[in-house]
Amino acid sequence: MSEYNRDITIKVLSDSLHKKVLIRLKGGKRIRGNLEGFDQHMNLLLNNGEELLDDGSFKSLGSVIIRGDNVIFISPLTS
Repeated sequence: MSEYNRDITIKVLSDSLHKKVLIRLKGGKRIRGNLEGFDQHMNLLLNNGEELLDDGSFKSLGSVIIRGDNVIFISPLTS
């Protein structure tokens, strides 16, 4: 990742702290929750995590640590 892209990613993550985000992982899983922290490796800590299932329902996960290598994208949610 270029330094420019890394700076943008860190800004988006910083702006999303303590807010609800949607994360897509390798393998297609989608998880939403409140972003409570991240580190230099883009590992993420979520509270109130939920996995979005194929039928549109959600499975409660509670607190979740996501390894940065598995993240395809992260998007802030407005609601």
